[in-house]
Amino acid sequence: MKPLTEQDIRTSFINCSKGEAKRLAVPRDLGERPWDDLDFLGWRDPGAPDRSYLVTEREGRLVGVTMRFQPARQASLQRSMCSLCLTTHPRGGVSLMTARKAGAAGREGNSVGVYMCTDLACSLYVRGKKVPESGSRLEESLTRAEQIDRTTDGLAAFLDKVHA
Repeated sequence: MKPLTEQDIRTSFINCSKGEAKRLAVPRDLGERPWDDLDFLGWRDPGAPDRSYLVTEREGRLVGVTMRFQPARQASLQRSMCSLCLTTHPRGGVSLMTARKAGAAGREGNSVGVYMCTDLACSLYVRGKKVPESGSRLEESLTRAEQIDRTTDGLAAFLDKVHA
């Protein structure tokens, strides 16, 4: 992914108003992100524990979505798997991320969801650049490139549902 500026990010959102995009918290460490290893920029809002954001490039343009999720309950002992990168995590490491649909459908309250790594580091997990805390990645016969393609295809399918 190419490095993004704050302005790039703010103008990319498809499922919120321009005013909402102007007010959302953008990461301050954009210059330190491992852009070459990212398929998308994902981050959580430090001021709103139930909000996260995702920006990626699709068909030559940036597409951003705002998402909400339920913060994990600490007592949960179950493990969950991210539907994009197939990384398993214990206790809240995977969350159902819901995004309001774009346009009129979103204004009417329609949304779609996907189970994703709560820290939105799917790109790093699939490349082996980050190891999940007490979690694991499946042993696969797919090449790393094929795993990356599967992750980006899953993200594209989710974004298509948001945009539909």
